[in-house]
Amino acid sequence: MDIIQLLPDSIANQIAAGEVIQRPASAVKELLENAVDAGATEIKLIVQDAGKALIQVIDNGKGMSETDARLSFERHATSKIQKIDDLFHIKTMGFRGEALASIAAVAQVELKTRRAEDELGTYIEIENSIVIKQEPCAAPFGTSISMKNLFFNVPARRNFLKSNAAELRHIIEEFIRVAMAFPHLFFSLTSNGQEVFHLEAGSLKQRVVQALGNHLNAQLVALKDETDYINISGFIGKPEVSRKTRGDQYIFVNNRFIKSSYLNHAIVGAFIELIPKENFPLYVLFLEIDPAQVDINVHPTKQEIKFEDEKIIYAFVKAAVKHALAQASIAPSLDFSLNADIQQLDAINKPFNKEEQESAATSNLFKTFTQRNQAHFIESDNKAELQHWQDFYTPSKENSSSKKIDAFLQNEKHEDDFAFAQYDFLSSEKAKQEKKIIEGAPLLQVLQTYILAPAENGFVLIHQQLAHERILYERFEQTVHRHSAISQQLLMPSALQLSVADKTLLEELLPDLKLIGYIIEKSADNIFSVTAVPADLLNGNETKAIELLLEQYKHFNSEVKFSKREKIVRCLARQHAVKAGRILTEKEMRQLVEDLFQCQTSNLSPSGSSPTFIEFKENYLDGLFGI
Repeated sequence: MDIIQLLPDSIANQIAAGEVIQRPASAVKELLENAVDAGATEIKLIVQDAGKALIQVIDNGKGMSETDARLSFERHATSKIQKIDDLFHIKTMGFRGEALASIAAVAQVELKTRRAEDELGTYIEIENSIVIKQEPCAAPFGTSISMKNLFFNVPARRNFLKSNAAELRHIIEEFIRVAMAFPHLFFSLTSNGQEVFHLEAGSLKQRVVQALGNHLNAQLVALKDETDYINISGFIGKPEVSRKTRGDQYIFVNNRFIKSSYLNHAIVGAFIELIPKENFPLYVLFLEIDPAQVDINVHPTKQEIKFEDEKIIYAFVKAAVKHALAQASIAPSLDFSLNADIQQLDAINKPFNKEEQESAATSNLFKTFTQRNQAHFIESDNKAELQHWQDFYTPSKENSSSKKIDAFLQNEKHEDDFAFAQYDFLSSEKAKQEKKIIEGAPLLQVLQTYILAPAENGFVLIHQQLAHERILYERFEQTVHRHSAISQQLLMPSALQLSVADKTLLEELLPDLKLIGYIIEKSADNIFSVTAVPADLLNGNETKAIELLLEQYKHFNSEVKFSKREKIVRCLARQHAVKAGRILTEKEMRQLVEDLFQCQTSNLSPSGSSPTFIEFKENYLDGLFGI
């Protein structure tokens, strides 16, 4: 018997939908991009239950005829591609011809559309890729498309969706990406009847501030570089607004949002020595390049693209960011006019005669800078010289003086972070017996990071930050499981200035934060305020503590194996731990050592990837000297 058979269209459509529509945010992206391509000036997004119950996009674009409205739900139906060469000249957003067909395969869809020249519009109702109803209807010009009960016919896929708060964050992320690319259009987002975004048409800077927060208004540096190969424009954040996560990083190529670790490396390279190593800069950059130089049809979501010449794009982006930083007096720039010795160089003193002019004009270097479309040209003969071009971007190792400066700054910055307390995990005598720490022996701090504690058969070298993280981690963990947190009321509530995405995340974490001792209230106008903090933490700058906690939580978010509560406990332990580079007193060191060996798991950091201390025994030390 033959065993190979063609799949039914309904199953094939559902399989294709799995590539394009992975979650409600995927559908939001496709529908918003279609509205932009339709020439709309006003686009409204309405969601219920984070898109699981309803996703509706209403636009005032050109609308569709009755035939186009029906064909738009067929697979491989598109108005943007007629021949294969068109794939390499795409200037619009959606073009794959599978978005609406995929949505119709996994949701109940209603479409109302009308062109301005038509008296009546078209109403279409589709369920499970089958047209249930199609009829004329009264409608304003433009298009309104609703998709209800996402994955209603694929319950296994629906079970894999995250909580409403998590899915809403993804929707907000996709909404911001599209809205950022088109600041001249009006966008709004309404969730469960409450307007989350109301973005009036305006300049790019206004759109960035509206979407990412008013606190960025004075923290943005404009960037604009134009060449015959690529135009780069947008904004970069000053070093002080760098974050622990990559959240506020946007690269658009021909107005299409992309993800590129390669270009991100170029931008981060321009910020070397301006921000801490673990921080990421904020940027919103737009790259305009000939569509023929870019292949955008390499991924179903079209967020990963290929450049014809990645190396030159890398160099242009890095140079543009460095130039913008220098223009804003953030990074040092060279001014040769300040050095009088330059005037004595032969190149300035000697005349530039006719023969030398002709020789220079015929050189490849001169052509590279004067002829159009040659700025990126590299001769094949010189390729061998560029094999190790990446080495140019490798940062040099920090010298000891810079480390000392960083240590001093950290000491100043975290002056109020250090708070030790007595804990009741194991008896102190048992801990000392296990590790044989000599009681009362003097302790030594090494490199403002390590504590050297004498033991009976050698010594123990303790990493002060990792050790304190372990101490705080076990304390917070016990507090959460015992529901025994004691909160201290603040005299004046501290208002939080958060972006919409961070507000959504914070609302999801409120119950777990309350278990630890943070009480945060939400007002009627969607403003969050800290009213109480854990009693055993030092007061002061509560808003900064919550903002940092949210950043670290997003950093931990890739660790799917951890629960939400576990991530919060880890974040708090890392945030409040004494940092490497902090000078400790003898009393603080002794307290830290005693508390560490009272922990249930004293030898590992909370992540389990690093030790908190290393033992050096006598026989090992003797071996180092060949004894």
